[in-house]
Amino acid sequence: MIDLSPPRLDHVTAWVFDMDDTLYPREQGLMNLVQARINAYVVEAVGLDPDSARVLQRQFLDEHGTTLAGLMANYTIDADHFLHDVHDVPMDSLEPNPRLAEQLMRLPGRRFVFTNGARDYAHRVLARLGVSDCFEGVFAIEDGDLTPKPAPSAYRRMIERFGFEPRQAAMFEDTPRNLEAAKALGMATVLIGDGHGKVIGDHVDHVAPDLLDFLTDLSLPEDAAA
Repeated sequence: MIDLSPPRLDHVTAWVFDMDDTLYPREQGLMNLVQARINAYVVEAVGLDPDSARVLQRQFLDEHGTTLAGLMANYTIDADHFLHDVHDVPMDSLEPNPRLAEQLMRLPGRRFVFTNGARDYAHRVLARLGVSDCFEGVFAIEDGDLTPKPAPSAYRRMIERFGFEPRQAAMFEDTPRNLEAAKALGMATVLIGDGHGKVIGDHVDHVAPDLLDFLTDLSLPEDAAA
């Protein structure tokens, strides 16, 4: 059952965050720019018209987790070129968020980013938000040999890389199905946003419209001792 009460995650010592539309509000529109470049790439690579390319992209997302994974399974493409091309977007729409940095640094234990985005792009986003120093590590799509969430193997590799106990971890995501493997591994799960209209199942422990608000309201052991 989804818990809508004020959150408590007293057992958590490892905090894992998706990046796009999680660390910043979807309304800031960065992913719209990335999606436009992905659509253009599919048009060029596959030879479809834009509407058909969008349909194919949605199919790839549903079946493979990312457009890149779908393209690699069905076509011969240069993955490095794809990642560079589709993530080559301006960061002007992102707003630096010092309050978020404060709340992230308040979390006890270790903090990580786990994204299906490219490594260089991830570091650009974190720098723009002003939260780079809040995280011990970033696990990007290249770190999983291009295997994306929601594949369980991607989560296991991420956990192995950072070396934490999943039963003492929490994962924050804007996509409900990307929390399924996390929950199966024993992690607490927090959905940020409305789930993009998808069904929110029992694998989601908490739902919050906004990450900053959730972290601000989060009760930590140090609060009780204060």
